[in-house]
Amino acid sequence: MANRSRKLTPKASKLNKPHAGAMKRIAKKPQKKLKRGSWLSSMLAIAILLSSASLIMAFAWISVLFIFNPDQVSWLNKILPAWAQIPLSKHEHPQTLKQIQLNLSKENKIFGETLPLHQDAKNSFLLAVFQQRANCQSDCKQLVELRVYERSEELEFKSQSENYYYLATQLPVTGPEESFVISPLLDGTSEHQDISIPLPLTKVQRFDGGTPLSGVWFNLRGQRQQGTDTFAYGDIVYYNPERTNLLQMLSWTSPNGQFPKWQQVTGDGTKELVVDQTISLEPYLQVYQVKPLKLFLKPIQLEAITLQSPALKDSAYQNALSIARSGLWTPAFEWLKFIKKQRKGVLPEVAQAQMDLIRLHSQLTKTQADKNWASPSQEVLADLIDGRWGKALQVFEASPHNAQEIATLLKADKKRLWNRTAVALRVNPNRLEVQAWFALILAVQQGEEHANSWLKAQPKITKDNFAYIQGLLARLNNEGTSQISSTHPSQIVGTVQPITQVTSTEWLQPNSPTNLKLTDNQVWYQVEVSAFHDGKRWLNSPFENLNPPKTDAAKFFWKTLGITSDPEIQIVVWLPNGEQQITIAAIKAVQLQGKVLRLLAAGPKTPENQNGVLQPKPLALTNAALEWVQPSPITLQELHQQNPQGVKVMLSSLWQSLQKSGEVPAGAIPSFEQMQEKLGDWPVQVIDLTNNAQPEIILTISAAAIASLNQPTSGIQGENIEQHRDRTIILSDRNEVIYTDFTGNYFQRLSAIAKLSRVQSLALLIENAHNYSLRRWSEKNQRFE
Repeated sequence: MANRSRKLTPKASKLNKPHAGAMKRIAKKPQKKLKRGSWLSSMLAIAILLSSASLIMAFAWISVLFIFNPDQVSWLNKILPAWAQIPLSKHEHPQTLKQIQLNLSKENKIFGETLPLHQDAKNSFLLAVFQQRANCQSDCKQLVELRVYERSEELEFKSQSENYYYLATQLPVTGPEESFVISPLLDGTSEHQDISIPLPLTKVQRFDGGTPLSGVWFNLRGQRQQGTDTFAYGDIVYYNPERTNLLQMLSWTSPNGQFPKWQQVTGDGTKELVVDQTISLEPYLQVYQVKPLKLFLKPIQLEAITLQSPALKDSAYQNALSIARSGLWTPAFEWLKFIKKQRKGVLPEVAQAQMDLIRLHSQLTKTQADKNWASPSQEVLADLIDGRWGKALQVFEASPHNAQEIATLLKADKKRLWNRTAVALRVNPNRLEVQAWFALILAVQQGEEHANSWLKAQPKITKDNFAYIQGLLARLNNEGTSQISSTHPSQIVGTVQPITQVTSTEWLQPNSPTNLKLTDNQVWYQVEVSAFHDGKRWLNSPFENLNPPKTDAAKFFWKTLGITSDPEIQIVVWLPNGEQQITIAAIKAVQLQGKVLRLLAAGPKTPENQNGVLQPKPLALTNAALEWVQPSPITLQELHQQNPQGVKVMLSSLWQSLQKSGEVPAGAIPSFEQMQEKLGDWPVQVIDLTNNAQPEIILTISAAAIASLNQPTSGIQGENIEQHRDRTIILSDRNEVIYTDFTGNYFQRLSAIAKLSRVQSLALLIENAHNYSLRRWSEKNQRFE
């Protein structure tokens, strides 16, 4: 543009020269003597001068636009030759969605979900970009990049039938490291491998409603299995519309699988981000506030509310924070309420935030302590976490069985109860209930001599208090019998296998030990117990809290398991044609090794599994244990007639689940009509499994049905006979997969749905590689466990 201006300048100068001479001649002559020709020449000169000035101003304005915003003069490209095209300020020419998708495919990337940044998604959106993970069995699409696209406003592209978009900004994405994700489970001394391996992020979710500021917040998340726990983890990303950039704000992890949420915690009117890292009954919430930063590209940050630095130089306030850090949230909150009242209801902003964080934890511990717990150890744990020392002692003193079970809890404690009692004693060393629990923990973990030595060293302990705590310590060694009723029927479920040799000394019998002998046509069966009812509640393997007395342990098990009133157990085997055959056996002895509980039973011989014929594992259960539930099946096509919209969404979720397991090819989901044609005859069962009065959908899928989908070779190498078994998928009323046999564990199968005695919710009987397990729906964790 500057070159064109220089070319035009000389021409303008030549035009100006004759015009200036004409003006001089006019000035020399009187106006009245001007001829008509001279007058016309003057007017023409003035017009040319004005046109030249306008042209110069126009080119000057175009030059300014070219320098500061070349996109505004992109229309000139239509009339300029290729060599003179104006370079645009964007990194690339605007593209349609199809062109963007095609370019990503050429880079071996996957076009993910588009999320709107404003009300009108056509004007701007966020695009998630994925890559396929190598050697992957599930969740194989890994998030690698976020992009923001804005619609082109140039006339050249705005007039097209399709929308064109510029790449406004992009953010490379790498998942958090494994060491960070599993850190809530570590105690600071645990060692683990591959600490620097980043874990994949597989989904992007937009936070809607109630988020702070004018921008858009996104949750990038993934999941990882750690033993029996499913960790959720991810990154929080903020899109700043004023700077048109994406900001990675923080990484998060949750050992209980909960996703972060925005909620009102403090009283400043702005919601905070809450990350739930609760483990079992131990609550731990991380709360982040949005705080300003003096950086142009990053004007805000997420700052955690911490209790490490007391906001007030006040000894009472510092003591309150100390006991809160130990986990005594409710006593700390009550103390802070008193301090705030003394200060006429006013605390500094930071102090108020710390108090609100403690209040949030206190709400959780109070709720737990108010529940009716079936297990004495769980009830005591909930009480101690909430600082209810006296109430927990009442449970301990209620029965010898309670004392033994709670002693097992204290022995397994990894400093969480110890730290609470130690801090509580430091604040108030003369409180009897706290002294009692400190002595009990000390006796269980270090021996009764240590506990007595500590008690004697307490300067202000009275004789009565000393005698009372001595009595509590004596209960730890009380060999009293179980208070569980001996008249309840046996309700036992387990896995069974025949055995040939039995050593009497390895088994507990109710009477004096005798040689275990068989009658004619009998064989021995060993039952590994998966779950049983002790007259009060269902207990599941592994059995960590079974603590039989040292004397008469057999009698304890006979009462606890209900064998006294009902010693018979059913042995269920499946014949090659799928039929069940039930054999009745009698329980003769019990064995507890570590956390594994076994029964010895005698009964007639059952048919053996034929080679090459796949059958479920033999199952052992007592007559009163389960009530089978078998909803009448209907086809997907019939279900579609009842709920057309729901089945459309459900089929999409089903197909995605089959893609994740490798049963059908990855890629675009077929149309509803195509899926209905292939899946319409599949049988489904409809029943409420989650106690929300809404039915779940159960699909039992045969190997032939999977083969009919013409899927490529699955990720399982070689011929695996487990593939010939039926498998099951359960979808919730929200069309989310809440149970599936299509996992990396190819030996897992849903065997049946059952109603347990004295339990409201239905249970799933799951066959695993070596045993059976019962799983019920957890309202808190939103899964079967």
